[in-house]
Amino acid sequence: MLKKYKLVIKTILAILVAAIFVNTALAQPSQMPMLERTSQPVGHYEFCQRYQSECQPNLPAVVPTLTEDLWSQLIEVNGSVNTVIIPRTDEEIFGVAERWAYPTKQGDCEDFALLKQYMLQRAGVPRSALLITVLRQRNGAGHAVLTVRTSEGDFVLDNLDERILPWNETDYLYLKRQSELDSGKWIGIADDRDILVGSVR
Repeated sequence: MLKKYKLVIKTILAILVAAIFVNTALAQPSQMPMLERTSQPVGHYEFCQRYQSECQPNLPAVVPTLTEDLWSQLIEVNGSVNTVIIPRTDEEIFGVAERWAYPTKQGDCEDFALLKQYMLQRAGVPRSALLITVLRQRNGAGHAVLTVRTSEGDFVLDNLDERILPWNETDYLYLKRQSELDSGKWIGIADDRDILVGSVR
């Protein structure tokens, strides 16, 4: 009887994932409009000093096709990291204002993004499509997420939201992200949407 219930639950979950995937695939693709190369966040620079292999050129840059399988991977990784890692500031964990690191039990926003990037890359998603992105929230506070580039647009994996949304359906002001050509370099984002964010707009 228990096996039967597990099978029913698995079937329902598969149907839900498929329905979300179909809805997403039918939406108008939207990529973040990019600017020129810009400054690398200090925390990421220090991270690259410790993990040099994670900050190398990604040539050639590859944009993966958004398949049902990839969508399922995104949902699984986003949900598992958001559930397992306890949100804590760098001040609480390390006693410093900013330190980018792979979390094991606790971390702040960029740590969540780094772990999601690591897990998806190990699952076979091209590194050039997995980009740490820095932004401002509506209250003006800084925040970091993982942007996943796909054939159907750029999607955001966020530790503050269980949903995986197209970047332009979020209410953040996007500032810059890793270059798809080189994980150690950063590119500005021309986010000209009418978003009221703190004192920025």
